[in-house]
Formats: sequence, C-alpha cells, structure tokens
Amino acid sequence: MGKKICLMRLSAIGDVCHAAAMVTRIQTQWPDAEITWVIGKIEYQLLKLMPNIRFIVFDKSQGKVAVEALKQAVAGETFDALLMMQVALRANLASRVIKAKQRIGFDWARSKELHWLFANKRIAANRHAHVLDGFMDFADALGVPKVLTPSWAIPVSEDDHLWGEKQANSLGKYVVISPAASKAERNWLPERYASIADYIQSKDVTVILCGGPGKLDRETADAIKAHASTELLDYTGQTSLHQLLMLLQHAMLVIAPDTGPAHMATTVGTPVIGLYAHSNPRRTGPYNNLDNVVSVYDECVEKQKGKPWTELAWGTRAKGSDLMEKISVEMVKQKIVPFVG
Repeated sequence: MGKKICLMRLSAIGDVCHAAAMVTRIQTQWPDAEITWVIGKIEYQLLKLMPNIRFIVFDKSQGKVAVEALKQAVAGETFDALLMMQVALRANLASRVIKAKQRIGFDWARSKELHWLFANKRIAANRHAHVLDGFMDFADALGVPKVLTPSWAIPVSEDDHLWGEKQANSLGKYVVISPAASKAERNWLPERYASIADYIQSKDVTVILCGGPGKLDRETADAIKAHASTELLDYTGQTSLHQLLMLLQHAMLVIAPDTGPAHMATTVGTPVIGLYAHSNPRRTGPYNNLDNVVSVYDECVEKQKGKPWTELAWGTRAKGSDLMEKISVEMVKQKIVPFVG
C-alpha cells in the first residue's frame, strides 16, 4: 500500500496551479500514493477532474461550519503526512482536525502567522524560490524523486475540449488578454491594454478579453473596449474555469498581470507575458515564461525600501496605486513582436 498523504492548499487559482504540479510529481513517482487535497470552493472547480485524488472542499466563508465538515470528512483517519502548504492562520487552525504522523510546514523564512506552531517538520530553506519550487520542496521533504521539469495533469470534460476546439476553429489565430488582477492597483491602465490590443489586431490576430464574473473584471474589460479603436471579443464572465483553460490552451499568447489565468495558461503550455510592479516575478511570475515578463518591480521596491530586492526579505511587495503606470506600451510591445510580428 502506498503512502497516505493529505495536502492543504485552499487558494488561490495561481497557487493551486503551482500545487498541482507537485501533486502530478507525486502521482508520477509514487503511483500508489493515496492523496487527499483540502481545497477552496472556487479552486476545486478547476482541479476537480484530476484523477485519483480525493478532494475535500473547504468553504472558508462558512467559518466553524467548514472546520466541522472537514473534521467529519477525515474522522478516523491518520495520514502518513499532512503537507501544510498555506501559511494563513485560518488554514493552520483548521488543520488541527487532521491527524497525521508528519505535519510538514514551511521553513522559518517562509513561515508566517504562527504557521510553525502547527507543524512538526519543516521543508528545507530555499532562498529566492519561485512559489512553484517552494511547493516542490514539500515533495522533497516526503522523499519523492525529483523531476527535471514540472508537468501538469488538469483534465477537462470532453464537452469542454470540444468547446475549446470550436472556438479555435472559428477564431483562427488569437491572443488572450486577461487584464484584471484580484486588486485594482495591480492592473495595468485600460488605455494601454487597448493600444496593445489594437496593435495585435493590426497584425490580423484576434484579441479576446477574458476574466471572471466579478465587478472589477467587468469594469476593466468595459474600460479597455471603450478605449480600443478596434472591436474586441469579450469572454469576461462568460466561461467556466475549464472553458477558460481551453480558451487559453488554443491561444498564441496570453497577456496578464499577476492573476490566475496567467498560471492556468502555463499549465497548458501557452506562452505568457506577465506584467509586474508590486510583486517579484521571480517568485510569482508565469513559471515557464519568466524571460517574457515586463517588470518594474526591482526599481519600485528599491525606491521604497532603499535596498535592492536581493537584500530584502523574499516576497517583499512594493506598494502604491500608480506603480503599474511605469510599464509603457512600448515595453509590452517589444515582448509581443516575436509572437505576432
């Protein structure tokens, strides 16, 4: 019988994409492992068809009710290891209802919100690690054989596959712009997105706007369309996560700030141009396309902190509502040229 492993990573979309690469590694190297994943409600909708995983959906909005449901779901079980891949105090408190021989948490440098109190083993220190590599450190702590490059197994239904193929066949060559991050200050200016969209469409390549059903996503897409001189296709709020994944898979290119669809695109091998000012793209950028990132983070954080990023705590954020303005249209265009001409 294989090892009985539980991992706790509730959110967000980008982070569960990174975690999925670690899970794929475990499944590939240890096919007999029994894996239970405690995951957020929205994030489950993306990963729910991953094979041979028991998902326990944890709806954090339900508070104590969610903790009690988790307790009942794992009642009578003892895991060989619990991978505590979320440092948030709420997740750490909830993890107490999960019995495990090893409770593996982050190393001291990456441990916050009393995270260390809930673990009896820590992953190895890994200075300046991308989030995905940090998650791979949990597999290392388990003793799972290493892999040279990460891979992902995020299946979708046959209906969603066919939907994606239908879009690709009708659209021809297209680029996806996913413009809305979770916070407005991390978004690039709508008029600059519009300028880039017009440039791409001048190359006979269609531009599609995508995003979730939230208010910020809707307002951002509408603002871009209002500034564009060409008509843009708008899928914002119109797709499920699996349909969005297929839309990203068939795209020539994805342009996005630090947001979930950028990392979803990485899982299906689509090139991504990431736009960064507040967070270090070496830590949170599209994993396979760090060379394509347009970033002003280094200058912003050094100006604010008085030190270069190499001398700051890993994960230090730059703050301010106007930082993304430092990214010019020309900077982004230079990264696009190799893809669309």
